[in-house]
Amino acid sequence: MRSPLLSLPGAVPAEGPDEGVAAHYGDLFREQRELAAGRAFTDLSHRGVVTVSGPDRLSWLHLLLTQHVSELPPGQATEALILSPHGHVEHALYLVDDGTTTWAHVEPGTQGALIEYLRRMQFMYRVEIADATEEFAVVHVAAGSTAPADGAAAVRELPYGRDLFLPRAELAGRAAELGSPAGIWGYEALRIEAHRPRLGFETDHRTIPHEVDWLRTAVHLQKGCYRGQETVARVHNLGRPPRRLVFLHLDGTEEVLPPHGTEVRLAADGPDGRALGFVTSSARHYELGPIALALVKRNVPVDAVLRAGGVPASQEVVVAP
Repeated sequence: MRSPLLSLPGAVPAEGPDEGVAAHYGDLFREQRELAAGRAFTDLSHRGVVTVSGPDRLSWLHLLLTQHVSELPPGQATEALILSPHGHVEHALYLVDDGTTTWAHVEPGTQGALIEYLRRMQFMYRVEIADATEEFAVVHVAAGSTAPADGAAAVRELPYGRDLFLPRAELAGRAAELGSPAGIWGYEALRIEAHRPRLGFETDHRTIPHEVDWLRTAVHLQKGCYRGQETVARVHNLGRPPRRLVFLHLDGTEEVLPPHGTEVRLAADGPDGRALGFVTSSARHYELGPIALALVKRNVPVDAVLRAGGVPASQEVVVAP
């Protein structure tokens, strides 16, 4: 679904998972600075939008999600996961309830599989599940912005900004009042800096929440009754996750960023050393330079210098070993 905001001056289309919105609008670092200063917005209209309405919506979602949502107050943002029976992450939902409807945005293209699963689990509960992607678009407004939220169907208030669910038909007309546009590359650089995991980037088919710091934001450890809960409890109480997320400061002498999937090794082992993990996301940050997130084996020493492909990298702990 191609965003109408790609018609804004300087817009350069993104590729891959973020196809359909702008990668940048001609000045990547200025856009990041504007986001950080609360004067910009990012078009996230390529993301899927799912709604759940009906009197049983929160109690029903509470049974399916990793998060405690049965008493979620209207307007309070949260995030939650859906796990496989073995505890592997299948879906990540970014939620808010408006008092009558629960709104969620999800990774581009994943809403169909999510809705299929939710409908299989509906049974006799009084809920209505809908794909609202064609009617509503997500826009992220940076923290501190004075952009109005009037007309938004729902608003997720976050420490780092607001997610607005806007009528898609109004997206082009609202751009001027939202502030300066910043492309998805700038948004991603700030996400990586903040160590926030993203489904399909920091995850693969065997990721469990503990590995990527989702226990802190998307899992409620005092609730049960959801698929995969046994794995979450067992690893949290008795074991250790096999991998851990790290933040990488990349050597800035290389012109090319290591892409998703680039193998990570100990720098001391050289280019032929054993692979100990892989780069999950990378970006050029307006202050920090080239940065990345990576998923590595738990026993990789926290003070070791790593090599992401051919790029030396120092690491910061995100998930403790």
